[in-house]
Amino acid sequence: MLAKRTLIANLEQPAKKTNLTSLSGLLLIDKSSDWTSHDVVAKARGIAKTRRVGHAGTLDPMATGLLILGLNNATKLLTFLVGEDKTYVTTIRLGASTVTDDRESEYLTVADGALVLAIDSAQIASAVASLTGEIMQVPSSVSAIKVNGERAYAKVRGGDEVKLAARPITVSRFDLLGEPRRSTVDGNEFVDIDAIIDCSSGTYIRALARDLGSALGVGGHLTALRRTRIGAYNVTDARRLEDLNPDNLNILQSQDAARAQFDTRELTSQEVVDLRHGKRLKLGQVVASKTARDRSIAAFGPDGSLVAILQNSGGQLKSLVVFQEEQHG
Repeated sequence: MLAKRTLIANLEQPAKKTNLTSLSGLLLIDKSSDWTSHDVVAKARGIAKTRRVGHAGTLDPMATGLLILGLNNATKLLTFLVGEDKTYVTTIRLGASTVTDDRESEYLTVADGALVLAIDSAQIASAVASLTGEIMQVPSSVSAIKVNGERAYAKVRGGDEVKLAARPITVSRFDLLGEPRRSTVDGNEFVDIDAIIDCSSGTYIRALARDLGSALGVGGHLTALRRTRIGAYNVTDARRLEDLNPDNLNILQSQDAARAQFDTRELTSQEVVDLRHGKRLKLGQVVASKTARDRSIAAFGPDGSLVAILQNSGGQLKSLVVFQEEQHG
């Protein structure tokens, strides 16, 4: 749930037709399977009648769940959301590795069925524990990481072998949901496990599936993936893109979105003027967010509007971005 439950009232307010092109805020989308993140952005541009739409981190076409879009002025917020922790619910299939580390490609290896079915819950729990905490992870070879100026996934699709360097990530929770279950596909025996994972930005869940299968000696890949949280924003507050229309965009206004996620600072009228003239402010009273990984500070005017995103620099606050005063009517 969003930290500020009062946001729900704002989420349910329909957009006014006369203000459609100037509306700013976040759209919390529950992405359906087989939609690319680019497809979602393109569709949202048409619904909202604006080219100024961006996202705070992609989801693979196979994956479902929370995709955060920014509209108009709120696209400036997205930079500060990309690095927030995330939660995923996933199904991992043990017994085979694949080219893409998920069900969307052919098998690389298939383990002997008897070996797969011999894996017990204690072995799985031990392997999961080794992938929990602060670890080094080699990203999936079909990630969007650039190698010599080209996306890794593009090189793999072109037949090239891609080897990426390991990088530090944090998996703060890797909990199994229910008991492992047997699955038979095309005569092959597998073991499927469901899990919920809390992790730092930059974690590849498909790589966790790959590494879990490798640790157990049978290979592994994803068969389902759903993102349920980004920072303070939860998929329970999102809506399917198919359910949105120009008269009901379900916009989470910028000031409400910022209050839910960031540390906050209330401004006087004079401080608003000072910020808009590029001046720094005294630190003053900053209220810390319980969820934010990024310690940027959202600053609000006396009328409650979002004025700027600030950073503590040597005991003074400097602006990282200042938002224009929005005109309505």
